[in-house]
Amino acid sequence: MGPLPRALRILAFIVSTGSVSTGLVTLAQAGPGTRLAHLTVTSSDLGHDPVHGFPETYALNAYGCTGGNLSPPLSWSGAPAGTKSFIVTLYDPDDRDNPSGWWHWVAYDIPAGTNSLPAGAGVEHSTKLPAGTHQGRSDLGKMAYHGPCPDQGDKPHHYTFTVYAIDVAQLPVDEGASGAMVVETAHDHLLGKGTLVVVQSR
Repeated sequence: MGPLPRALRILAFIVSTGSVSTGLVTLAQAGPGTRLAHLTVTSSDLGHDPVHGFPETYALNAYGCTGGNLSPPLSWSGAPAGTKSFIVTLYDPDDRDNPSGWWHWVAYDIPAGTNSLPAGAGVEHSTKLPAGTHQGRSDLGKMAYHGPCPDQGDKPHHYTFTVYAIDVAQLPVDEGASGAMVVETAHDHLLGKGTLVVVQSR
């Protein structure tokens, strides 16, 4: 079991010291993960084909796929007050070679004033990401985006972009953190999130 969320740690301290007050319930309800704001996530280039939602430009260029391996443009709206940074991930829950799914992209510490990323922002050592943004390690071992390439004949995969709004400007993770670590750490700081699911098969 991981560390308690901040609100619960404060609650435990108040109870243990006997400093109970009428503000206790309000404090416990105010922690991250409650009443999350809903962000709307869109891309002008994705999802136009219900089966092959990624144009070749954004597919992987490896393992039998011949795409351009560029990250697609993304936009989002609906961030709540108090947002200090964003996280963007791309995750495939349908990867049959890995029971925990597959992380294709992790970008975090995206400044709060940002509401979009241009095409190609996810390359290694990117100059298109906003200043201060970091990229985590994908499951190909690169700190960069890599596009979809489902196995030939697989059922359609549901590639899920998620944008998280969090209450800290810098996420406390090590450089090159995995997608799982970034998302797990974000849970204690989460204010809102939204998803865009794009179906792809080959």
